Amino acid sequence: MKFNSKQFRYDGHNKFSVAGTPTRIDPFYVDETDRAHQLDELATRMDQAQNRMHADEHYGLLVLFQAMDAGGKDSSIRHVFKGVNPSRFKMAAFTKPEKTDLKHDFLWRFWQELPERGYMGIFNRTYYEEVLTLRVHPDRLSQSNIPENLLPKDEKTLWKQRFGDIVHFEDYLFRNGFPIVKFYLHVSKEEQGKRLIARLSDTEKQWKLSESDLEERQHWPAYMRAYEDTINATATRQNPWYVIPSDDRPNQQLIIATILAEVLESLPTRFPETDPAKAKKLIKEIQKQDS
Repeated sequence: MKFNSKQFRYDGHNKFSVAGTPTRIDPFYVDETDRAHQLDELATRMDQAQNRMHADEHYGLLVLFQAMDAGGKDSSIRHVFKGVNPSRFKMAAFTKPEKTDLKHDFLWRFWQELPERGYMGIFNRTYYEEVLTLRVHPDRLSQSNIPENLLPKDEKTLWKQRFGDIVHFEDYLFRNGFPIVKFYLHVSKEEQGKRLIARLSDTEKQWKLSESDLEERQHWPAYMRAYEDTINATATRQNPWYVIPSDDRPNQQLIIATILAEVLESLPTRFPETDPAKAKKLIKEIQKQDS
């Protein structure tokens, strides 16, 4: 199967449908050895492109991972970035907002974790929780302490406003040299169920699952509607969404790594120009020091 990243890309020209998008496709690898080899090659490409971006110091890249529980966020981050220089990317994982976070606007805590120029930032769960979880549980919005007179009377207007805030935020970052790659790891409810059961059967992973997580699973249809609307409202040419079939974890990781390698290589970065004469002079000085 020939790889074409456009088949996973949503940039506002095509509509995303949860029901119409597969959670499993034919693999891009023959066996585990082939997959590991491909991942190593992609990691090398990513590392080289990131090294150039780091030296250039004009661009940064923000990578977002969104998914339902057990969608494969942690494993994808662990495998996809294992060959990339860890000193040149910043990792942030987000859970429920703390008291300090709720004293600020809903994007505040995410601003704090943005990467610098030359670096790659990785968000495990993102500001999109503010239009996903809160949409499924709108009663939690009261915890944000937003003045009631500023809240729209109907929820449809509220989410439209928040979608607009997010798009403006992402456009702002793009115009300042920080494009964003957004991954939604599209896993089926059946596959998620198998993974949750596997967690409960593993004493080292049982801690990752609680009764509240299972309660959230009851809201699966509402979450799927929220994801569908969110992706369609915030997918843009500059900052597209990539919907990744995620029932096959090895294939999921390979797709993500390929897309990231392509994105990093597409950035118009270059190594600073060097002076060959100056380099030769410095070489001679080092050789004198060692003689």
